[in-house]
Amino acid sequence: MSFDSERVLVTGGASFIGSHLVEDLVERGARVRVADDFSSGTIENLAAVKDEIEVLDGNLKRRSFAEEATQDIDRVFHLAADHGGRGYISNYPANCATNMALDNIVFETAVENGVEKITFASSACTYPTDIQQEQRPLREDMVSFDERGGAYADEAYGWAKLMGERSLQAFHEQYGVDASAVRIFTAYGPRENETHAIVALIAKAYAEQDPYQIWGDGEQTRNFTYVSDIVSALVLANERISDATPVNAGIPDYISINEVAEAIFDYLDWEPDEINRMTDKPVGVRHRAADTTRAEELLGWEPEHSLKDGMAETIDWYVENRDKGYVQENLETLLHER
Repeated sequence: MSFDSERVLVTGGASFIGSHLVEDLVERGARVRVADDFSSGTIENLAAVKDEIEVLDGNLKRRSFAEEATQDIDRVFHLAADHGGRGYISNYPANCATNMALDNIVFETAVENGVEKITFASSACTYPTDIQQEQRPLREDMVSFDERGGAYADEAYGWAKLMGERSLQAFHEQYGVDASAVRIFTAYGPRENETHAIVALIAKAYAEQDPYQIWGDGEQTRNFTYVSDIVSALVLANERISDATPVNAGIPDYISINEVAEAIFDYLDWEPDEINRMTDKPVGVRHRAADTTRAEELLGWEPEHSLKDGMAETIDWYVENRDKGYVQENLETLLHER
């Protein structure tokens, strides 16, 4: 799929997922602009393509900046958001709620500037929390805007993402802009920070934390999805969906936190003497995995990376790019910052 000479804006493009998306788009021939406030992303994440892209530094909640960012753009990938790992979204709900304002400003200015396509990075946190206490694959139609009681999102962050989807649908309905939304499930990979599950577990093992801390009993499951598979879903959705239909980007497997920790111990050839399972910490829903039928049918998409391969790539990146002494000294700060 070619984006040759397409003018593409990636909001939040210096972030973990955003920077991987930017690299992919550059490789496809796009003329890429990044708009980011660098509150969690870093310019270093864009080092491989810094001479081939335009970077704007600013807050997209300020309309004037959003107008500048969306001017002379053909396609928008909207990834910018105030978010973090489970601890962050549990402790900073008001911060996460501001995403509703952010999304609407980006969509409105994009439409006013004649943007042709908008792809929104949504989240598995849009799904009702009460159906995630058992291993039940999540289908897109489990969220409904048309039925009474059809939505029950996961904390303020999930509600904001759900309202982002509904807002994008409204802009499609009223203005005819091509739109798509990708519900991202527990992405991981190189450049992710320590506030998210897999990199947090890697950091603790790399720092040789002992007792090793696991939030919850460790039997909660997620469907960890490698970042390049997420990027592929975003690109395909932008190309092939125009009516704001949401699609899942995840895997159908339920993988426990305990399984991930053991895999990290094996790969690093280290094991703690004791594991402290901290059941007083926020862990979110009990089980979460994606039904990917719609993505397969509409996008021809399915994840290509196994957890084993993705974990190896992520651990190797972390060890190569993090000083062990620094991680040991600053572990608690790293685990709680955005």
